Amino acid sequence: MEPKKKKSLFSQGNKSSLIAAVVNTIIAFIKGATYLFTGNVAMFAETMHSFGDAANQYFVFIGSALSKKAPTDRYPNGFGRLVNLVLLGAVIIVGIMSYETIKEGFHHILHPTESSGIAISLAVLGLAVLLECYVLYKAMKEVLHETGVEAKGVGILGKSFANLNRAKPATKLVFMEDLVATLGGIIAIFGILISYFLGFHAAEGIASIVIGLMMFYVVGRVFLDNAKGVLGETDEELEEKIAKYIFTNPEIKDIQTLFAMKEGEDFHIEMKLEIDPSITVAQADDIKDRIETKIFEIKGITDVIIEFDEDDG
Repeated sequence: MEPKKKKSLFSQGNKSSLIAAVVNTIIAFIKGATYLFTGNVAMFAETMHSFGDAANQYFVFIGSALSKKAPTDRYPNGFGRLVNLVLLGAVIIVGIMSYETIKEGFHHILHPTESSGIAISLAVLGLAVLLECYVLYKAMKEVLHETGVEAKGVGILGKSFANLNRAKPATKLVFMEDLVATLGGIIAIFGILISYFLGFHAAEGIASIVIGLMMFYVVGRVFLDNAKGVLGETDEELEEKIAKYIFTNPEIKDIQTLFAMKEGEDFHIEMKLEIDPSITVAQADDIKDRIETKIFEIKGITDVIIEFDEDDG
């Protein structure tokens, strides 16, 4: 029998972030070339946005892959939270891009100039919006896959938003960035149309500022979410689900402690359960195995520690 090939570390990275990174890299270079040709400040904002997203998503892919690295003697708790640290570093890039985008927008409002090449600008932005919509759709599907929710058609849109907070950090970032990127492309299109048809050239600068502010919103959300992950946030919904199952076991009299700790994209479970003091060690071991087996059936749980204590009444 031929032995199984071991998966490479990077094959375990977040797929939606890799797809988004490649698509945004292509989009960024197309937008950048268009900006150099037209001098359109809204296109500059979109170029910065796409480069920022692409860089961020490459970081996300690498971080999510490295977080799957097996524990070592030096790091016995594993590398699960590494993805949170990488994402905290990645938001710095988007923050810098946001600042440059807003600064350029203000400059254009104060010194408005008419840009050229409206047809090519609209064509590029239209293509970019379509590609971003595709990536956003893939991210929505990934959110539903990770949270175990089924949906079809228009239902994918609503259910992906409703379950976004339960998705993995990397998928959540890709979702938010591409949602903002899609909206940013539409705003840039409106800015160019207003500038061209109404002669209000400052509209491109206003569009640039709005896009920059949306990027800052993503920075804030991602920073807060991953700061919680680095500190070790618990998942109350998962704790409640596990507690309900534990109390279906008649041998368990009480739960002293129960923690469902996020470790990057996965969960680490710890609990101390009270049992009847007359139960033998062999019986307690069987109870432990039964509970562990059931908990490991829940998606995303990689580690379970169970301790027993005698019932204190």
